Amino acid sequence: MATVAPSPKSTIVSFNLATGRSNFAVPLLVHVHAFTFFGWVALYVTQNTLVAAGQVRLHRQLGLLSLAWIPAMTGLGLAMTFHSLRAVGGPFFFDMNEFLFGNSLGIIAFAVTASWALVVRQRADWHRRLMCCAMISLTGPGFGRLLPMPLMIPWSWWIAAVVAPGIFWVIGMAADKRRLGRVHPAWLWGFGLLFCSQLLADAIAYSPVGISITRQVVAGTPGAERPMQAIPLGPLTTP
Repeated sequence: MATVAPSPKSTIVSFNLATGRSNFAVPLLVHVHAFTFFGWVALYVTQNTLVAAGQVRLHRQLGLLSLAWIPAMTGLGLAMTFHSLRAVGGPFFFDMNEFLFGNSLGIIAFAVTASWALVVRQRADWHRRLMCCAMISLTGPGFGRLLPMPLMIPWSWWIAAVVAPGIFWVIGMAADKRRLGRVHPAWLWGFGLLFCSQLLADAIAYSPVGISITRQVVAGTPGAERPMQAIPLGPLTTP
């Protein structure tokens, strides 16, 4: 009797459910956030499929959804950051202040990159690369769930948010170099926006003002019970 092997994605989901890192008993905000961000992935894949099939007109019409989707993702990303911090202090393997400002400025960097891609949509070479950069900038949370983050403290945030996603930038630039003989500047701008957003985030997060703001955000909530610094052996549940 033939058996079907579980996909890597289903295995990851099952593992997170079994260990308590994920569950469905969460506030409505979490479900709306998940639906919206997954919807962006579906839209991105669909748009690339349409272009590959030569359906440029439909691609442009469907792309109008981005005008509403990008602001929605930005608002939900910020809301989820605050919810996670207040509920449990954020992922235990990140410093609370770095998570607050890194996540917030990271989603803003995504919005800026994606919006820029829409502005220059008549220039296909820039448009498709900038949109790819925007998509790459969203992969940090995925790497944060796949990699052994507690073993990477104190560099967990940078590894998940910048270093690991950087693999995709390297692939894109290498493909340009092979086909065109040069690297398109859109890749450098896209990576630069994310990188600089995280430098700025750290500069704010570790300043007296940043630490004070973080404490105010979690004041009077369960999240205030954990230390500001990352916890090597923390709880498994993170909303």
